Amino acid sequence: MYIVKNDEKNRASLVSKSLPIKNFILVIYSFTAGNDKYCALQDAPAGVLAPKSKADFAFVLHALSYLSSKGRAAIVCFPGIFYRGGAEQKIRKYLVDNNYVETIISLAPNLFYGTSIAVNILVLSKHKPDTKTQFIDASGEEFFKKVTNNNVLEEKHIKKIMNIFDSKEDVENVAKTVDNKLIAENDYNLSVSSYVEAKDNREQVDITKLNEEISQTVVKINKLRTDIDVIIKEIEA
Repeated sequence: MYIVKNDEKNRASLVSKSLPIKNFILVIYSFTAGNDKYCALQDAPAGVLAPKSKADFAFVLHALSYLSSKGRAAIVCFPGIFYRGGAEQKIRKYLVDNNYVETIISLAPNLFYGTSIAVNILVLSKHKPDTKTQFIDASGEEFFKKVTNNNVLEEKHIKKIMNIFDSKEDVENVAKTVDNKLIAENDYNLSVSSYVEAKDNREQVDITKLNEEISQTVVKINKLRTDIDVIIKEIEA
């Protein structure tokens, strides 16, 4: 297992050309990093480089290049890379067409100190048994605990997410596994919300009961109008 946290102290290890091939890589980087500062990360197997002002996919492709044939990488990413067009869309196409994307997990906001960004975890794999991609919406209240100004992932929340990840089973409003052909038809959009339908928290309305209440109200209004007409006639007389 190899863990990389993007900061000045660890930057050298991240761009090292002598890193051994790994079975698992975890990458956490600065969401504001531009790839002009990380030009040594630039791998271009997709035929394009990550946008100069957004280094997200530079880290993703760099981690992928160091995975073994049985390796996995988990990269904490800003959600924008999963739906923006241009070079990022071409990189997503490369990842999906080569069947490297195993799972995308959307997390709740306010999990990191100093930022309210709701991040995603991109899980890459070089040994998938099928050509499908799993999407998990772990942003709901059952997946975090509110603590002062931040949200916290407790052990029980992590375990719940991992159980869904391992099972690859669909869970209503939480998880869905999609064939890569469908993703291609959707212009390689990898946003979790495009595949996992959000729970409808709107109040359910009983139409039959509502119609009965309206009918009763109409009857009362008509009676009131009749009473008013009688009173007016008495006054005029």
